[in-house]
Amino acid sequence: MKKQIFSEKQSPTPPVIGVHIEKGDTEKTDYHFSEPFRIGRDNSCQLQITDKVVSRFHAEVLFIGGQWWLRDLQSANGTFVNGGKIDKICLNDQVHIGLSNDGPAFTLIIEKSHESKTKEEDPLSLNHYKEHYLGDSGGDDIGHRTMMVRRAFAQVQQEQKRKYIGIITVAVCICLIAGSIAVYKHLQVKRQKQLAGDIFYAMKTLELEFAEFLKTARESKDPKALKQAKRYRERYQEFEKNYAQLIDSLEVYEKGISKEEQIILKVSRTFGECEINLPGGFVKEVKRYIKKWKSTSRLANAVARAQKNGYTTRIARILMEHDLPPQFFYLALQESNFNLNATGPKTKWGIAKGMWQFIPATAGRYGLRMGPLVKSKRPDPRDDRHHFEKSTRAAAKYLRDIYDTEAQASGLLVTASYNWGENRVIKLIREMPKNPKERNFWNILRKHRDKIPKQTYDYVFYIFSAAVIGENPQLFGFNFENPLASIKT
Repeated sequence: MKKQIFSEKQSPTPPVIGVHIEKGDTEKTDYHFSEPFRIGRDNSCQLQITDKVVSRFHAEVLFIGGQWWLRDLQSANGTFVNGGKIDKICLNDQVHIGLSNDGPAFTLIIEKSHESKTKEEDPLSLNHYKEHYLGDSGGDDIGHRTMMVRRAFAQVQQEQKRKYIGIITVAVCICLIAGSIAVYKHLQVKRQKQLAGDIFYAMKTLELEFAEFLKTARESKDPKALKQAKRYRERYQEFEKNYAQLIDSLEVYEKGISKEEQIILKVSRTFGECEINLPGGFVKEVKRYIKKWKSTSRLANAVARAQKNGYTTRIARILMEHDLPPQFFYLALQESNFNLNATGPKTKWGIAKGMWQFIPATAGRYGLRMGPLVKSKRPDPRDDRHHFEKSTRAAAKYLRDIYDTEAQASGLLVTASYNWGENRVIKLIREMPKNPKERNFWNILRKHRDKIPKQTYDYVFYIFSAAVIGENPQLFGFNFENPLASIKT
């Protein structure tokens, strides 16, 4: 029978093993384990990574025979150590782990234990004289001089002890006071941040209620109702400014944070996500997509086309007329590179056309007329989807309608819905608690990452990262100006 290397007796005191997540969807980026643990998507795994490429039970880390071992649990996409695929391997100090070739990655670090070793004493060493003159041993060989040295040392030791006790007492008091102040301030900031988060989600609830009122006012075309809606919007904008001042006072954008990360946080608020509650790894993921934009000229060329044709300001104005962030301008970039004559591939829903890539059914729902070439991939001048003004207004109405559904005013959920279909996204949202704090993009990813297509995941992050770059293109290494700089929100 083949000997199993994992059948040896385990050591009772394994050293702590640290895990630093470099890439992957987890609750936090750093973990510490002193006992064996499993890695996978299943809720029972001590290290739960919910990326789609990860198996339910992907791998496990065991402490066997005084050593940490990593074993693959016959995962679908394999476990890789320092770039090589493994079945099982003994871990030494620090290794890089990958779950599949290009999947989640993390570093395992074995923390070394420090054990004191007893050395044999030399009779002529310092220890010998220390024991002879200052020790407690007695006997006939202890002379008068030695006893005098011992008494003098004991007296000095007693005086020093009193002195040190006084110093330590003062130091401890100072530390306790300083620590108490620090803890108090920390708790105060923590409570204030929690309060700010509650205020943010209360604002989102108000925004949803306002959206319902505004929708009714627009449909009725009642001048009084529209005027009241305008006043409400102005008050809400003032509320938003006060919230921004609160965030600044709480130093959410701390001194240690880079300018790039500050922009990512602010754009997340623009898209209706609370920057205080951003999940770990989100900023890093946005930076990864920014690098993808930097590897191609597509973003710069598309923005140049929009500005040349006068699309930029007009798109932003129409979006804002529907109480949408002007940053949805970048959705048209991802759909068509601002190409009014763009046509998509044939699908069971028909051929998407125009700058906003409407399929026939959705276009008809928002009042766009189909042309005679509706079943052809050729551009059709008689198709309203190729008409800039009509298609842009239809897109703004469609986005606004998604905003007013269970998407709970989350711009990233709205973006995902535009790509994957609002009914699919809403079905997932309805499985979650009914409030803006729970119904957001992060929780959808955390609970349903395996159901959301990679195309939709890429779609959301490409649009969001493009909006981040657009706030300060030069900072991110792009040679064009912010296309929305002149737009007053």
